[in-house]
Amino acid sequence: MDGLNVSDVNLQVQLHPSRSNNVHKAVLRELSSLLLRFNEKFQGVVLAYEFNIDKVPDILPSMHPYLYVRLKAKLLLFSPKPDMLLEGKVVKVRQESIHVIILGFSSAIITDKDIREEFQYKTKHGKDLFVSRSHKRHVIKAGTMIRLLVKR
Repeated sequence: MDGLNVSDVNLQVQLHPSRSNNVHKAVLRELSSLLLRFNEKFQGVVLAYEFNIDKVPDILPSMHPYLYVRLKAKLLLFSPKPDMLLEGKVVKVRQESIHVIILGFSSAIITDKDIREEFQYKTKHGKDLFVSRSHKRHVIKAGTMIRLLVKR
């Protein structure tokens, strides 16, 4: 799928000395805090990671003697760019917008000004939907899989 890429990175994780008895677990905890959040450094949302510790951690003498662990990691990133096509599942339809979930975690909203002119909003049997004026069987409703173009 477009928008997904694997990135090899060199990281340095700072750990409190109380975590020195199980460095691997402490690194896992730190990296898990990156998951499913947009990260400016990586220019995307971290979906998964895999890592190897390069060097046994050193305690650097200072006022705060933290452990600095160097590691190499592979990160699976979701970073959609403008003019990219994505697929998502419609979760809600309103007269002024269509709400879509992409990859099961990322939310997108298509506003009424971005919905193609051929679609007309209707309520049928208590359900909100958009119906194509040219193809009556072409319907967008909750549960429909759609392709959308990323604007920003």
